Amino acid sequence: MVFTLEDRIIARLRAPGYLDWRDQVTAINGCAQPIRLFGAWQVHDQAGSVLAHHGGKVFVPCGNRRASVCVACSDRYAADAYHLMHAGLAGGSKDIPTTVTEKPRVFATLTAPSFGKVHSGRKSSRGKTLPCACGGWHHPDDPRIGGAVDDLTYDYVGSILWQANVGELWSRFIRNLKRALAQAAGYRADDFKKHARLSYAKVAEYQRRGLVHFHAVIRVDGPDGAADPTPRWATTELLEHCIQAAARAVQLGATRPGGAALQLGWGAQVDCRHIRPSSAAEVEENGEISESRLAAYVAKYATKGTGKSEAVDKPIRSQLHLDHLRISTHHRRMIQTAWDLGELPEYAALNLRKWAHMLGFRGHFLTKSKHYSTTFGAIRRERRTFRTLQALDRLGLDPATVTVVNDWKYTGSGYDSDAERELATAIAEGTRQQRQRKYEREVAA
Repeated sequence: MVFTLEDRIIARLRAPGYLDWRDQVTAINGCAQPIRLFGAWQVHDQAGSVLAHHGGKVFVPCGNRRASVCVACSDRYAADAYHLMHAGLAGGSKDIPTTVTEKPRVFATLTAPSFGKVHSGRKSSRGKTLPCACGGWHHPDDPRIGGAVDDLTYDYVGSILWQANVGELWSRFIRNLKRALAQAAGYRADDFKKHARLSYAKVAEYQRRGLVHFHAVIRVDGPDGAADPTPRWATTELLEHCIQAAARAVQLGATRPGGAALQLGWGAQVDCRHIRPSSAAEVEENGEISESRLAAYVAKYATKGTGKSEAVDKPIRSQLHLDHLRISTHHRRMIQTAWDLGELPEYAALNLRKWAHMLGFRGHFLTKSKHYSTTFGAIRRERRTFRTLQALDRLGLDPATVTVVNDWKYTGSGYDSDAERELATAIAEGTRQQRQRKYEREVAA
């Protein structure tokens, strides 16, 4: 007898222990690839006696930030990213004062240069679809958008080498920006840190052509950080002007296979938007953006993959693995180029084969300067502490008089069957809908 997936789901629903399994999956919001642990959680008093014990098999969220891999953990990552960004924008929490809203702040976007014509579905200011470089018109969902118009002339090597070095381009941009601000104030570049501090948080967003843009909140603080008044000479207008100049001045020398010189830099388009307090209108006609809307944008960027027509979430293991990927021709060419360049000794430091599935991009998707705001680690520690205190409160125990002991061992990842995965997906969707309804009620109130 052949059992369908529906039959197996019904059998799992009726199996002994299903309710306990469902509670465990609900506790991790329906994570798609949970980590399975076996062990115990115990509470000891000061004499070492066990006051509470919870043991057996448990699920732990996978923690993947990509929505294409795990929607549940992606939602959590986005929420953490929102709090991290918003703390540095509005203050009032995470050791950042509310006076941070009075500081010069800009939302800047640094783009990749052109490496050849790509299909586009651009619209005019009146909403009319504009012709593509290929001479035709494309619907926004056309899978050709972002792909090279001519594979033979598109500079795939240059695009991969640019993407692999984009972290260094950002570092040089920040150094240039500090130098430009110092010169505008009449200081030596080395003396900038004595008068001001540059704080930022940035997120990388893949465009459909497979190259990243950096979206960054850039803020000028006093020399001792966010709580220190910013010098009067540092204005939002000056910051915007210096960002434009610093981006244009970035240059990084590289070489193509065979030794030909390659000059890397940012694209010509550098967008800067002023930031308004969230109490104001969400988006103003003059292009300003509110703190809450901006934090939400960044959270969305941080959970995206590499593009609508690309679905590689794990490193490439071999050429055979690459050959069997179901991806667009353009993304395949980029991955193949990174894979081929990774074999050459002159690019060994770039580790391109490890990052071929990311189209050569080797950085983190959300990074910040040390003093911009809190950290992901601090946010997660607060969440763990809150849950521990919540559990102790239910047991009627004083946290100051007990010790919590965790002893867990890894036993595997994922679910045991397709039926369990389908049920977990349904639980995750139900949790998302419930959270959305709660949010809508709060907004309506």
